[in-house]
This record gives sequence, C-alpha cells and structure tokens, in this order.
Amino acid sequence: MTAPVTATGAGPSTSRTPASVASAARSGLRLESSDVETLLSARGDVLAAVMAEAAAMRDEGLAAAGRPGVITYSRKVFIPVTTLCRDRCHYCVFVDTPAKLARKHKDAFMSEEQVLAVAYQGAALGCNEALLTLGDRPEDRWDVAQEWLDAHGFATTLEYVGHLARLITRETGLLAHLNPGVMTAEELAALRDSAPSMGMMLETSSTRLFTEPGEVHFGSPDKDPAVRLQVLEDAGAARIPFTTGILVGIGESLPERAQSLLDLRDVSERHGGIQETIVQNFRAKPATAMQDAADAEDQEYLAAVAAARLVMGPGARIQAPPNLSSTAMLTALLDAGVDDWGGVSPLTADHVNPERPWPQLDRLATDTAAAGFELMERLTAHPEYIARREEWIDPALWPAVDALATPDGLATTRAAGADDDGLSSWSSRRRRSWRERASEAAAEDALHLAATPDLLDAEALATLLTVTGEDLDRLAGVADGLRRSAVGETASLVVNRNIDSAQFGLEGPHGVLDLAAIAAIAAEAQDDGAEEICIQGTVPADAPASTYEDIARAVMAAAPGIHLHAFRPADVVDGAARTGRTVADQLEALGAAGVATVPGTGVKLLDEAVRAERFPDDLPVPQWIESITAAHRLGLRSTSVVFYGHGETATQRIAHLARLRALQGEHAGFTEAVPMPVPGRSLVPLVEGRSELDEHRAMYAVTRLALHGSIGHVQAAWPRLGIETATALLSAGADDLGGTLLQGTRIRHDAMGAGTTLTVDEARGIARRLGRQLRLRSTTYGAPGSGR
Repeated sequence: MTAPVTATGAGPSTSRTPASVASAARSGLRLESSDVETLLSARGDVLAAVMAEAAAMRDEGLAAAGRPGVITYSRKVFIPVTTLCRDRCHYCVFVDTPAKLARKHKDAFMSEEQVLAVAYQGAALGCNEALLTLGDRPEDRWDVAQEWLDAHGFATTLEYVGHLARLITRETGLLAHLNPGVMTAEELAALRDSAPSMGMMLETSSTRLFTEPGEVHFGSPDKDPAVRLQVLEDAGAARIPFTTGILVGIGESLPERAQSLLDLRDVSERHGGIQETIVQNFRAKPATAMQDAADAEDQEYLAAVAAARLVMGPGARIQAPPNLSSTAMLTALLDAGVDDWGGVSPLTADHVNPERPWPQLDRLATDTAAAGFELMERLTAHPEYIARREEWIDPALWPAVDALATPDGLATTRAAGADDDGLSSWSSRRRRSWRERASEAAAEDALHLAATPDLLDAEALATLLTVTGEDLDRLAGVADGLRRSAVGETASLVVNRNIDSAQFGLEGPHGVLDLAAIAAIAAEAQDDGAEEICIQGTVPADAPASTYEDIARAVMAAAPGIHLHAFRPADVVDGAARTGRTVADQLEALGAAGVATVPGTGVKLLDEAVRAERFPDDLPVPQWIESITAAHRLGLRSTSVVFYGHGETATQRIAHLARLRALQGEHAGFTEAVPMPVPGRSLVPLVEGRSELDEHRAMYAVTRLALHGSIGHVQAAWPRLGIETATALLSAGADDLGGTLLQGTRIRHDAMGAGTTLTVDEARGIARRLGRQLRLRSTTYGAPGSGR
C-alpha cells in the first residue's frame, strides 16, 4: 500500500504539458505523481484539451463495457441511521450531539419502524437502493448511543446496521448500500451478506490535514488516511464492491490531491474492488469551522474529475454528485469524463448536503440527453460486479439482486405504483402482509400508521385532522420527522418581489402601474438580489388583450436573469378569453414571453359545490384544473394551495389533498403545497375549542402526511399566518417560508403582501432557533441561479 502523503508543495515538477500527459495516459501510460499534478494544474484551453482526452477514455471504456453513451445512476432512499459520531470534521452538518438531538426531539438512532417506513415509501416510488449512512462508532464517544443500542439488543452500531440492511431487503426488496465509516476486516466480513455494496470516501491521503491542529480532519480518529486506506484494502480482499472517492477543496495541496488519486488506483489494481470513484466538490456549510472557506472553483474541480478518469482508466466508473453543481456544470462534468451520477432520491434529502436538493430525475435525464448521453438506472453494485456475482456478491443476496437486475446488470425499470403498491412482485406480498398487520394494530388509533403515511386512507387522515392535546403533539412530531426525511435539517426561502397585475393601468399612491413601472420594479428587484418576480391578478377589463404577455416581456427585458412566476389560472383563462386562444395556447404564449412557472392560487377547495356556494367569484374548479393541467403539460410548474377554516369538513379537506396528489401523479408539476386560512375571514375551527394555532398545526401536519412522496415541500405562508405561527409550523410538517416579499427602496407600488418583508437575516435566525440551516432556493427549489 502506498504510504499517505505528507508533501505540501504547490506545483508540478514535470516539464510535460497537461495535454501531452493526458494523451499519454489515454495511450496507456501509467501516471506518476508529477504527471497527475500536471493534469490537476490545467486551466482554460489547456484544461479543455485534458477533458477531451478524459472524455474519450470514458467513451472507450463504456463501449468496451457494452453500453456506449450510457450514464448511470441509482434511484435510492437516504436513511440516516444515526447522526451521532465520534469524529469532529470541520465541514460537517450531518452530525448532531446528544443535546442537539434532544432539542430536535430525535432519538439516538432511527427505529426499525422508521427505517422500514422510509424504505417502503421509496419502494412505492420505484427506488431500488436504501443508502444507510451514519456517523462513525458513536457509542465510543456518546453514552446515549450505547444506552440505546443496549436497550434494543445490539452490542454495536455496526451490528444494528447489518440487522437493518437485512430487514430492509427481506421486507421491501430494496438493496442496501452501507456507508457506516471505518470498518475492520472482521466487520466487513460480517456485513457482507447484508448488502451487495458498501462505501466510504477516502476524502484525501493527506496526513497533514489529519495531524495538524486547525486542519479539517484534526481530532477525528476515523479520518486517518492510513486507516481509511486499510479499509479499502480489506474490502477488496473481502470481495466487496466498494465506493470511495476524494473531496476537492478541503485544504489539500495539489501533490496531496494527486497522491490521493494514485492511492485509489493502486488499491483498485491490487483487488479490483473499487466499483466507482467519486470526485466531490467541497461546499461550505454554515455554522461549521469551514463556513467561510471558498467552495471548490469550477475549473479546479473539472481538472480533478478529468485527472481521476485518466488515473483510474477507461474501465473505472467516475461519479460526480449532480446536486452539488449547476445544470450548466453537469454538461462540463460529462465533458470531463464522468459516467455516473451516483444515487438520486425522489423522496429523501441528501442529509450530508441538505442545502443542495437532488435534481428531478426527469430533468437529470433531459440534461444528460442534451449532452448526448442516455441516462440509465443501475443497482447499488455496478453491472461488472453483478456479472461476476459468484466472486463479488454474497449468495444470500442473489435472489434479491436477481429480482431487480436486467440481464446486462443494470436495474429493471419499475414505474412508481407498479404491482398494486409500487413494489416488485418479489416483495409485494410481504408489504401487503405488513399493511394488514399494521392496520389491525391501529384500528383504534390512526396515529399508529402516521409514520407510514401511504398506509393511511382518507378516513384515517380525516381523523388525524381532529386530534388534540398530546395526540396532536405526536402527530406534529411524526410530520416533522417526514419533513426531516424529505428535506433534511433546512428551512428554505426564495428572495422575491410581488407585483399585483390587477392594478395595471391604475393610479396608486406611487403613480400609475404601467409597463414602464413594472419594468423598473423588475430591474430594481434584480439589483436587490431577487431570484423571482411573482405577478398575479386579473388585469382591468379595459386593458389591451396582449397585456399579460406585454407585462411578461417588460419584466424579462428589464431583468433578463430573473425567474418570472406569473399568472394564476384565473388570469390565464381571462387572457385566453381576451385573445380568443385556447387556455393551452395562452399558456404557450406566456411561456414564450418569459413566464417560467405559474402560481396555483385562485382556488379555495377543489369542490365545485363549495366554490359555487361560498366563493362564487372564484374560477370554476373544472377551469382551474384545465389551466393547471395544461401548464404542467407544457412544462410550466406551479404551486398548489388549500384554503381551510371556512366551514368545510375534514373529509372535504382530505378530498382536496387527494385531488392534488392525483394531479401530481399525472405530470409532477406542483413544486409545493401551501395550506392557508381564507384571508379576511375568521377561522372556523374544525374542532370546537381547539386553539387557532392547533388548528393550523393539525392542517399542516396532515398535509405533510397526505402529500409525502408526491409534493415534497409544504410552505408556511408567513404573510397570512404571521411570523410566530409560521415558525411553529416549521415543526409541524412545513419546510419552507415562501418569499421575502421585497418592497424596494426606490420604486414602490402596491402589491400582494405590501408593507411586510421577511429579510434573509430574519429567516436565518428562525432556522437557527430550530437547529436548521436556511437554504435560499429558486422558485422550483433548486439552488438560486442553478437553472433548477
């Protein structure tokens, strides 16, 4: 085994150019440290030449593997078994202390029931992988961890992880991928029959970063590079397909980065067990020792990816996490030799990087296709290892692997919802049996099923809307747990400004709201850092037929980088009537004018009888559905709403949520659900004598349960609810605060929410009080400016 590097030099010592080194590597040259340093130093046009050689090597390898032009990924659920850890990494937000767990009302470990609930829900969404991630050996540092293990009959964390992995596969058919940190040879052997693959990032071979005070791994016993390299050796000797990789930008020098790649190559050559090499770009996290460190620079990162390909060879799988880069960067990563996007979840957050949500799988497929590749799903173990299962997969796992693998070792295509309940036939009988047992046990208490919301029928959900006291606290806690699973320990916010298009052409306290004024507002908002302009409201009857499109064009001309979230279904229907277009044609015209997403407001309850009786001025429900469905078909995503507290029944609320879920199942067009009381009316309680706050908590908690796995975000509308109530609802299922509602300092016009702004610093303070980090987002819940 190559010894961990201690060098701190800053530059290559070879006289060869990066392009010539890359060309030689592609021709079969076995690179030395100075060669790799040269590759890592490439920038600009020189980097482009290196990337071209790396991409060509990747293409040769894929052709040899029998899948030319294929980029792979794994559809997974992320299960954070425990966030306790004995290490103290300076960049980590995954880890909690016992005190933090107590403030979050979390146990030391996830229970079997909680783990199975996530696995079942993932299976229902077509997932094949259960990623079990956790802190290293928490019982060695925290008494509470050992006490929990003792109470549940397990001697060690790793014993519990193996038990969970076997349970998940037996009950749901998902294949586990274990990421529990450092393991001994004996522990690896004991876990081999529980999962087809395992993983642990090397991160870096730098001993300096481990031994020197103030460096990123100082004080973390499991980050000794010699220890981590030994794990890779032992996993290879045990014939376990193993995922590893490096972190780029954590303080390592170029020689140290080069040696890390060479160490991975050497282990791979000795054993053949490194199934993929992850090259991950460092992203600074708030409230960590490295919060002020710069993120890895794009060209630096691309050089590391290309170097990894050229070092590891054409047969290697090189992975880059797609949620840590912008859409534009994904294409560059493919140009640098990437051939795998790793695990992507349609259900759970990336709990290690909770501020960076996964890309939608259909968008990832589209982006991959735009770069000239086909996205295909694989299993936790890569095809080469499944093809040689006698050597690499424990026989106990063969039936589970065979149930999910295609003849070429990739994953079978299972649409969500297949086989009655979304599971493969291999495990659907077990799921139905489990559901029957759980239903019998919960006949008198719907809360028993709340942690597994797909088992809840409409009657049970309606019952949950009426709980009070300790039962309501328990319900809110379950909803908060689902929120945590879906988005991690974050609260999100979009920086935006609103314009009320119903005031178009009218004189207000700040002048006439005409196209020039709208353009000025948009330009000021963009200057003030806004991600989004939200415009809604039916324009006056005497406005020109083209007004809606004119408004959109004025905004985009003045602020071309801003996201235009504009025009409710009522506005779209009005515009269609003015122009003589169909609703779909009107939406297409608005999209061409710059509208990127549409508000899903303008409906209180998806019940036409209720609308006609109580809200006769609202758009008829069939027309609202027509407009929203047409928008989603065109790729214009929208918000969704449910108004409550106007005298409706619990059953009617649940029917509305069920209708939203059904619409989401058609085109996945809703970005979030926004429950809110009807403005200007006193809240009519569902339960007589229940406090107004508890009315809100019950509604938000049940909304999270009813839409979990379908609409991933629940917004607490602070302008309607108030900051204090919205904050409380972030612990009852909500994960988002909506928008800042900037008011502007130079140009003022009346708008929805006028007079009230939530600053980013105020929102950050709210998140901090809840033990979370604030995540600034785009309209569609990607990173600001990410294109998602």
